[in-house]
Amino acid sequence: PDGKLIATASADKTAKLWSLEGKKLLTLSGHKNWVNSVSFSPDGKLLATASADKTAKLWSLEGKELLTLSGHENRVNSVSFSPDGKILATASGDKTAKLWSQDGRYLNTLQGHEAAVRSVSFSPDGKFIATASADKTAKLWSRDGRYLKTLKGHSATIRSVSFSPDGKLIATASADKTVKLWSQNGRYLNTLEGHTATIRCISFSPDGKLLATASADKTVKLWSRDGHYLNTFQGHDSRLNRVSFSPDGKLIATASEDTTVKLWSRNGHYLNTLQGHDARIDSVSFSPDGKLIATAGEDTTVKLWNQDGYYLNTLNGHDNLVWSVSFSPDGKTIATAGWDKTVKFWNRQGKELLTIQGHDDWIWSVSFSPDGKTIATASEDNTVKLWNQDGQYLKTLKGHDGAVRSVSFSPNGKLIATASEDHTAKLWNQDGQYLKTLYGHEAVVRSVSFSPDGGIIATASEDKTVKLWNRQGKELLSLQGHDEQINSFSFSPDGETMATASKDKTVRLWNRQGKEVLILRGHNDEVRSLSFSPDGQTLVSSDAGGRLILWNLNLDISLKSMMLQACNQLHNYLKYNPDVNQSDRLLCKEIDQNLR
Repeated sequence: PDGKLIATASADKTAKLWSLEGKKLLTLSGHKNWVNSVSFSPDGKLLATASADKTAKLWSLEGKELLTLSGHENRVNSVSFSPDGKILATASGDKTAKLWSQDGRYLNTLQGHEAAVRSVSFSPDGKFIATASADKTAKLWSRDGRYLKTLKGHSATIRSVSFSPDGKLIATASADKTVKLWSQNGRYLNTLEGHTATIRCISFSPDGKLLATASADKTVKLWSRDGHYLNTFQGHDSRLNRVSFSPDGKLIATASEDTTVKLWSRNGHYLNTLQGHDARIDSVSFSPDGKLIATAGEDTTVKLWNQDGYYLNTLNGHDNLVWSVSFSPDGKTIATAGWDKTVKFWNRQGKELLTIQGHDDWIWSVSFSPDGKTIATASEDNTVKLWNQDGQYLKTLKGHDGAVRSVSFSPNGKLIATASEDHTAKLWNQDGQYLKTLYGHEAVVRSVSFSPDGGIIATASEDKTVKLWNRQGKELLSLQGHDEQINSFSFSPDGETMATASKDKTVRLWNRQGKEVLILRGHNDEVRSLSFSPDGQTLVSSDAGGRLILWNLNLDISLKSMMLQACNQLHNYLKYNPDVNQSDRLLCKEIDQNLR
């Protein structure tokens, strides 16, 4: 209930507890057959599991089995706590649901269904119980087990039933590929159509404004409360069994028969959230082949992860926080720079190869030239130094009046750009000769980057803006939208999308024209760094809490896609706002007909 744990139930006869970052914490072993369902008690202190071994079990959060509920004559498909936690309801293949006290005492049997009961749910006030059955009906019961009403309308098994948080709606999900909405007294309201296979689970968001449906068609769909389709989440390789919102409504968890649980943001972007370091992560980078992710943290370590976010190795050697990490163009060498005034080279297996010393203060940034033969380091000592690949000192670039926070080579290697706390960026040739200063920011410039074609230079600043410049130093555009300083900036590999990371806890995506197209929310702390994968399909971002999020973008930021998304967002406003005139109410209908 506090959103800090995820519980999963599996055909391997176990339930497991996981952190929000995906770390396995505990395995609950004791059932003798599939575990079909798992549920937290309202106070978060207990777990209940339902199994094909005909029992339900209660567990402590430490994994201790507390008691077993026995009495059903067939598999137990579902288990649910009442809102006050005093009653448990179990639904079984024996055509009944049973009620139990929290200490395991049998209370009552709900009889009336003509086939297996697949799901059971309490209303938010605890006064009503809903059951869903393979007999194609759902039934309403009083808290003490008295039959009240039958909901008829589905043409196949009902797999799931759920009350909205305000108790005014009941949703039923069926093998007939539809969801039906009913009033709290059982009156039919609406049908949600769109899935191409059995809908196995339905869940309301905590604010009651959204419904999520999980289907055997391998997708999750998101709907507004009145049944308007909003979005489809794709990514699982097999049918889905469960879908659930986090208590704050920001995340959606899906469980599939592909043996994975995935976390998604509400806008449908897959999240792989990892607790990467014990302190904030200041730099993150993909290897050129996209198979490795390197993170640099204030815990003095660098960590390596595979492309799916699985931890591989820790690089220990720096004596102070590590601020920057970068891969060589061939991907064979990793360079790290830190507040111990050194740069270290490592191989992909994590072996330290070389240490470079020469700066008089800590090092903020390290970058390879495109041919890998030159390394540039930016320092608190107001300078940038150039080194060859063997660590031999080449030249010092002097000119900034403040610490140099970032350094970057142009794609052809002929230009070097530097960003500084003196509120400017500077351009230099590859030999370190000063060329030009870019004036315009009103605060520290934290990041500088060239577009993949080398035609644009981007600078990100603590003045909450990103500025785009041509190679001659003329300001072209200013990206505005963040509420706090911008810590990091990156171009997508094709140069069509730009990503910014901010102290305001968001990642924002922009098109090449400078228009903000998407806000990615999921971090609970300031976002420090980000990096696109080489194929542009994944964005990894790191935050001050030591967490990483891998975003599965698969972006379509075309005008058509953006218009359709906007109409999805405006649907309820245009439909219900009394101040909207009739012609405007039809605006999105016309757009939909013209674009689809």
